[in-house]
Amino acid sequence: MARHIRNGRAFTLIELMIAMAVVSILVSVAVPMFNKALIRGKETILRQNLFAMRTVIDEYTYDKGKAPQTLEDLVTAGYLRKIPIDPITNSDRTWRIIMEDASNAVNQSEPGIFDVRSGADKMSLEGTPYSEW
Repeated sequence: MARHIRNGRAFTLIELMIAMAVVSILVSVAVPMFNKALIRGKETILRQNLFAMRTVIDEYTYDKGKAPQTLEDLVTAGYLRKIPIDPITNSDRTWRIIMEDASNAVNQSEPGIFDVRSGADKMSLEGTPYSEW
């Protein structure tokens, strides 16, 4: 009979179930917050990449007297080391290029890139499409 007496060191099934319920509640709150933080990080990187590319497009246009024809022109001329990756699409080939209007171009015979935007078709956390940034 002495073998069947509980020594108080083990957990009961109810205690384990309560602990699992608490852990699952904490995880269900933490995972969405973590995902939102990841998206905010990607949005910050996208803003920085867009700012950098727009700045070097302007510098290239000012220095060369004409706008670049492709993003690769910026790399070839040494304004960028490489074309940045769009963090939303995870590719450097999905950038949407906005070309100059020929009548407003610096060099009207060769209109080039005026602006660049994300090629993502998703909505930001703010509710605006990434393609409009």
